[in-house]
Amino acid sequence: MSSNKHSSELRRLALSVLQPGFVGTEAPDWILRDIGDGLASVVLFSRNIVSTEQVAGLTAQLRSENPDLIVAIDEEAGDVTRIESATGSSRPGNFALGTVDDPALTEAVAADLGRQLRAAGVSLDYAPSADVNSNPDNPIIGVRSFGSDPEVVSRHTTAWIRGLQSSGVAACAKHFPGHGDVAVDSHHDLPAYPAGRDEIAAQALPPFRAAVAAGVHAVMSGHLLVPAYDPDLPATLSRRILHGLLREELGFDGLVVSDAIEMGAVTRRYGIDGATVKAVGAGADAICVGGESAEEATVALLVKALTAAVTGGELPEERLAEAAGRVREFARWSAWLRASGVAGEAGEAGEAAGDGIGHVAARRAVRLTGAARAALPLRAAPHVVELAPVTNMAIGKETPWGVAEPLRERLPGTTSVRVRGQELEEGTVALESCALEPAVGRPLVIVARDAARHAWMSRAVTGLTAARPDAIVVEMGLPGAGTAAAAQIFTHGASAASGVAAAEALTDASAL
Repeated sequence: MSSNKHSSELRRLALSVLQPGFVGTEAPDWILRDIGDGLASVVLFSRNIVSTEQVAGLTAQLRSENPDLIVAIDEEAGDVTRIESATGSSRPGNFALGTVDDPALTEAVAADLGRQLRAAGVSLDYAPSADVNSNPDNPIIGVRSFGSDPEVVSRHTTAWIRGLQSSGVAACAKHFPGHGDVAVDSHHDLPAYPAGRDEIAAQALPPFRAAVAAGVHAVMSGHLLVPAYDPDLPATLSRRILHGLLREELGFDGLVVSDAIEMGAVTRRYGIDGATVKAVGAGADAICVGGESAEEATVALLVKALTAAVTGGELPEERLAEAAGRVREFARWSAWLRASGVAGEAGEAGEAAGDGIGHVAARRAVRLTGAARAALPLRAAPHVVELAPVTNMAIGKETPWGVAEPLRERLPGTTSVRVRGQELEEGTVALESCALEPAVGRPLVIVARDAARHAWMSRAVTGLTAARPDAIVVEMGLPGAGTAAAAQIFTHGASAASGVAAAEALTDASAL
């Protein structure tokens, strides 16, 4: 083979293992060129989405260059939504579903999401999160997990995969070998999971074993250090974990996808190019990139790094070819799955039903204390104080959440304020003037999101309920010892559907 022909083939192989994002609601010319040159996948984010119909047009445009193109999306429903980022998800997330603990409901919610994604032309969803949230202080998983019990997480991971794939969209279990027992956000730095192998086998691995048994064809690695298996390299870059544990021990023979390769957990030490080469060398078949680094130059940099690593002897060409082969195999299978899926009326219409299975599920996940039930329904328009944390990067800053808006629709005259911890710490906002004074003579509703994880929020809830013992607290994150209030409502997630369910509880608790 001539050197030019070999270079061209190497470039094609390198392109085929990348799953890049891009900016815009139409396909840029460089993406279409790269697809023609061998790029086998793209990933969509909220910046690419206006409506399901618009995404359908975009995916059709992308597939004009390759009908089997893998179109991926990071759509978990609940707090992490892309397809409904502008409105908030009309379906609750994993923790709400795990709280209800009805696998048939979970399967139905995932199937409903799958119909919408399939109608949009999506063929791979980076979901479900199969992480067991065993550390309540986890800054990155939380309500994205089905819960803290491996058995609960396993059965709902199974149900979610079955539901999604029944609608023609491939699932992807993440974040292997389990991101639930960490205390550092891997978007910024490298978290560690210091448990021994026996504990990992009992706590973190069961949902991934269940996912493999359920027929998942893609698994996403996590950027975390697991010293019991590899004391030096994070899972995404570790052959001991991706090959030894995932392939040999768990028997997974599908597509291994990296978590976003630009995340600080791997780039701080190796750079985005070095991390990409190491991930493929370790056994990753596809590299997700472009959540933040979505430029043509990033793809060019990674292609150059992969081809140089092969020619320089750092990365065996056989490994790159093997990865590309797995991508091709997955692309063929996912195209078949998409063609065989059931679209259904809601998906074909491009919208989830307004009072569909997502809202049913969100209602079923609401829990009220006895004091809250006794105090409801509200008889007058309340003042709502929403305590807003800084969310991790997986949650879109543009995604609306809360209870004030759906409550205002039901009780005209409802007023509201959103308060951030930094404002309280700086003294630019005082709870007395923005929360208590407007609520004089009216009901006070306090909305929290993981109060137990945020000291400032816990203090605010405690102070407000001390001043107003009749206040009702709505917790939209993980329940915890963050408040002593007697009247509490728990939604187990902050999706739009969960906000509506909370508003319904406040105005008609008997409906739940």
